[in-house]
Amino acid sequence: MPELRKVSGREAVKALEMLGFRQARQRGSHVVMVRQTPEGKTGCAVPMHRELKIGTLRGLLRQARIDVDEFTEAL
Repeated sequence: MPELRKVSGREAVKALEMLGFRQARQRGSHVVMVRQTPEGKTGCAVPMHRELKIGTLRGLLRQARIDVDEFTEAL
């Protein structure tokens, strides 16, 4: 499994959009991203910070059901 690097909230949103997610809404500094899959809707909330901590990013990917390899390639 590749190491995750620190990314900004904006970079994370762009990568998620490349993976088929779309912005559903935003409240304050958090953007909610959703994607329709055959199993149903999946989504996650991305904090729009300058730098996301690795643990926050890993939890975000787990919530969105995305593999780290897949996310790293989308960056």
